[in-house]
Amino acid sequence: MLNWQWSHFESLSPGDVYALLAARNEVFVMEQNCPFQDADGFDQDAWHLLGWDEPKRELAAYCRVIAPGIKYAEPSIGRVLTTKNFRCTGLGRVLMAEALVRTVALHPGQPIRIGAQQRLEKFYVDFGFHTVSDTYIEDGIPHIEMLLAP
Repeated sequence: MLNWQWSHFESLSPGDVYALLAARNEVFVMEQNCPFQDADGFDQDAWHLLGWDEPKRELAAYCRVIAPGIKYAEPSIGRVLTTKNFRCTGLGRVLMAEALVRTVALHPGQPIRIGAQQRLEKFYVDFGFHTVSDTYIEDGIPHIEMLLAP
C-alpha cells in the first residue's frame, strides 16, 4: 500500500530528506551514470511528493514541485522518479498524475513547465505536455522543455 506525503521542505523530517536525497542519488547519479550537482538550491523552496510503501516505509516514488518564478516563469515538476524495486508497475504514471493534481491545486490556471529527459517525451505527452524547445544537453543527457497548458 502506498502512502503519499506532500510536504514543503521545512516540514520534511531529517529522515525524509535523507530518503529523497538517497533515492535521487541512486537513480540520477548511480543508475544513469551521471555525476551532477543534485543540491541545486531549489529544494528549500519546493513542495516534495513522496510515495512511501507501507508498512516498511520504503520510498517508492518521488518528485518536487517548484513555484513559478523560481526556476521557470511557470510552476514546474522535476526530479521525477520511481525507485528500482517499484519500476514497471505503473507507479510512475500514478506519481505524475498525483503531482499534476497537487500542482494545479497550488497554482490553478497556470501552465506547468518541465525539463524532461528526451527519452521520456512520450510519457509526458500522454499527460498532455507538448514540447516547446529544441533538444539540449543537461548533465550529459539530452533534454527538452515541455509545457502543459491549463
